[in-house]
Amino acid sequence: MTAPVPGPVLVVGCGLIGTSVALGLRARDVEVHLQDLDPRNVALAVEAGAGTDAVVEAPALVVVATPPAAVVDAVRSALASYPQAVVTDVASVKAPIVEAIDDPRFVGGHPMAGKERSGPTAGSGQLFEGRPWAVVPGAETADDAVALVERCVVELGAVPYRFAPRAHDDAVALVSHVPHLMSVLTASLLAGAPEGHVELAGQGLRDVTRIARSDADLWVDIIGHNAAAIAPLLTQVRDRLDTLIDAIGGDPRSLESLLERGRQGTTTIPGKHGTLPTELASVFVPIDDMPGELSRLVGDAEGSVNIEDLRIDHEMGRPVGLVEIVVLPERADKLLDALRGHGWAAYR
Repeated sequence: MTAPVPGPVLVVGCGLIGTSVALGLRARDVEVHLQDLDPRNVALAVEAGAGTDAVVEAPALVVVATPPAAVVDAVRSALASYPQAVVTDVASVKAPIVEAIDDPRFVGGHPMAGKERSGPTAGSGQLFEGRPWAVVPGAETADDAVALVERCVVELGAVPYRFAPRAHDDAVALVSHVPHLMSVLTASLLAGAPEGHVELAGQGLRDVTRIARSDADLWVDIIGHNAAAIAPLLTQVRDRLDTLIDAIGGDPRSLESLLERGRQGTTTIPGKHGTLPTELASVFVPIDDMPGELSRLVGDAEGSVNIEDLRIDHEMGRPVGLVEIVVLPERADKLLDALRGHGWAAYR
């Protein structure tokens, strides 16, 4: 069993991530103190139960959760102000920060979790449950400092993965930053769509564009700090887009090759609990949009199989939704029979 995180912990920056870290630690009875340049953020985080705004004398751990542009100064200030503390951060770009502050007590960090909403009121102590958390030491970082940060990550329910700074930035450019930009570009087409066209939108469009709602100022900061890793990937996307444009209405074999390569790419994404990707099957169930129906459906489903994933698509203009229950292929027929036995109009 992992040893508990020693307190007190100081969280600098009470936005979504900082407040969520604080809430998660408070749920595990860790003493947490909060700081933010905006006193309203601190007040909201305190009101949510994330900790106290009282001054802390000697924290064991400082978590810097400021925007990326402010992280270096905030980390340096924490290292100078609290000479016994280990300091970590949560910025989504690591090389410029870790290379600027190669201190034995500093450990770079990056939780792969978030929401479209921002600010302390969006915080959740469960935000990191089951999510990857990159732990990025510098060349001079002490082993005990890394161990403390990894204990904190595990306490918050996340899964720590160690990365070198440049490797981390290359990885997040591939799995986070470029996908975000692709979502933004797709969503930007909708702003000028002819009247009525978007009414045909289904769950696929919502899935693709969901993350485009995120804070634009924050993403300008993130992309600017990781431009060196993002630009080459965007060049690859541009080249493949040119190939795709040529293939449309032209050689169907070239188009099929591009589509197949994309399909193969999806099979590399880790499945549930970080396991190898697995082919899954879906069972669809129409459901009335009323209290208690979803809970009843999930209860009836889990009584027969283990649910791998669940998605809901609401029908326009009707108080009805369509629930997609994702299970292992060999369990799909059993689920279908069980749901129909409970009166659900399930189908595959």
